[in-house]
Amino acid sequence: MSADGNISIESGASTPTVNTVPLRPGDFATLAEALDYAAAGVTGANFYAGGKLVTALPYRTLRKQAMELAQKLATLGLPRGSRLAIVAETTPEFLRFFFASQYAGLVPVALPSAVNLGGHDAFVHKTRVMLEACGASIVVAAESFLGLLGESVQGLDVAMWGTPDAFDALASSTGELQPLTADEVAYLQFTSGSTGTPKAAMIPSHALMANLQGSIGPGLSLRDDDRFVSWLPFYHDMGLVGCLLTVMAAQRSIDYLDTREFAMRPRRWLELMSHSKATIAYSPPFGYDMCARRVKPADVASYDLSHWRVAGIGAEPILPSVPARFAEMLAPAGFDPLSLVPSYGMAEASLAVSFSPLRKGIVVEWIDSDELSENLLASPVAEGTGTGFVRCGGPLPGHELEIWNDAGEHLADQHVGRIMVRGPSVMSGYFQQAEITAKVLAADGWLDTGDIGYVVDGEVVVTGRHKDMIIVNGRNIWPQDIEHIVERQPELRSQDASAFSVPGPGGAEVAVVVVQCNTLDIEAREALVHRIRRELLEELGISCLIELVPRHTLPRTSSGKLSRSATRRGYLERRAQEQVPEALAS
Repeated sequence: MSADGNISIESGASTPTVNTVPLRPGDFATLAEALDYAAAGVTGANFYAGGKLVTALPYRTLRKQAMELAQKLATLGLPRGSRLAIVAETTPEFLRFFFASQYAGLVPVALPSAVNLGGHDAFVHKTRVMLEACGASIVVAAESFLGLLGESVQGLDVAMWGTPDAFDALASSTGELQPLTADEVAYLQFTSGSTGTPKAAMIPSHALMANLQGSIGPGLSLRDDDRFVSWLPFYHDMGLVGCLLTVMAAQRSIDYLDTREFAMRPRRWLELMSHSKATIAYSPPFGYDMCARRVKPADVASYDLSHWRVAGIGAEPILPSVPARFAEMLAPAGFDPLSLVPSYGMAEASLAVSFSPLRKGIVVEWIDSDELSENLLASPVAEGTGTGFVRCGGPLPGHELEIWNDAGEHLADQHVGRIMVRGPSVMSGYFQQAEITAKVLAADGWLDTGDIGYVVDGEVVVTGRHKDMIIVNGRNIWPQDIEHIVERQPELRSQDASAFSVPGPGGAEVAVVVVQCNTLDIEAREALVHRIRRELLEELGISCLIELVPRHTLPRTSSGKLSRSATRRGYLERRAQEQVPEALAS
């Protein structure tokens, strides 16, 4: 323990930053081919817990272990392309099973490892529906998940399930391994917004490798001295593709911190960045916000973030104040605000669609709120007025990005509409869901991202999700505008509000915002509601139903984003339960 009370990251035999083989920018046909090359060097993945290095896994060791496991999996006699589901904890076992799948001709699927709201029953249900959706033949999880996994697979047609030790006990095949080819599916990625029947994007190897090349080269301009740090879960596309597959395909070393440890102690991320002199780390906005709010100002001087050249930020809309507050707080630690790199991407496009230019920092577009709502036009206003949106750069080379209206017509710059993407990184479709695939992926390759935004100076600006749009009295209201007004109240925090609409009298939409509030004091709660209602009326000109709920109540997706759809369902269920006694009394 250090003198200031923080737990220091202890030195250990982690894999080195500088490699012994020349950097190749992901120019491989498959992941197996990429790992074959990376194994010739000395770099690899390192796993930290409690401030200590737990495991250093050079790529050469990973390759050897993955190929040995692939020979064991081959004895199960499964058809080529069978799905191997992995409850994805931040451990070396995930890497071993993921890459063993590549060598064995199986398709890996990462499953969430978070047991949060809803606990036991919710985890079992969610895991079961995902296993059904991907048709898993093999399921593996750590010993701590074995009981939950047993309930999840009960009655399913699964060839084998269990802990890694159970699979290691299998005999080994002596036949020649047949790795996945460029035209075969490399993995299935459940989309973070999946509700009801989960959607698993099929990512062929050629699509993945195109995305990795675009990220390694034009996107991040990776160098020989680059080193990564990540706390992102492997079951999220940014954690899997951005902070595992991209890193391995570029033969770089990476240091992993478990997601749960980051959530409890955000400072560990900064401590690990300082210790390893890492140059690249990514996070959704809420990760930067957690650090800015929970890291003690007195501790900032103990960090050295001067090596951090790419501070990626994406996966959800970026509120300009969040990276600004983080950069201001960490400036004494050497953090350079120009290292912030906003990006735009999604599981259906492998991961990255666009990167903001390096060394440009956060560029905010200040837009007239009324023009945006009434005419879907992004009209610039003075800095600090209107609504602020962050530019996320132009599309990767070989990819196209256009803005369309609902009639499928291409819109000019600064006109707001559906964000459409086409290029070599786009998925081949959702696994065994042809009808849903046809709704978003056209025969000519255009993918409807489900997002709304506009283009300015060749860069995309994301303003929201199409399905989340609230229409009140013919006006388009962005839910994040409601949420931002609510969350600036002094007693609230970022991601304490979730806005949506519900049917009102006569079928008209009514805006609702559910707000996490810590206080039980009746007067304080009434004052908060009154303030929120007044400011929403003054700034957006709308009346809004406001419900206060306890902290940690708002549901989230597997990637940690607030789920407006799940919040809406919960609100409607509570409202229905409240009406039942009234109906019975009448």
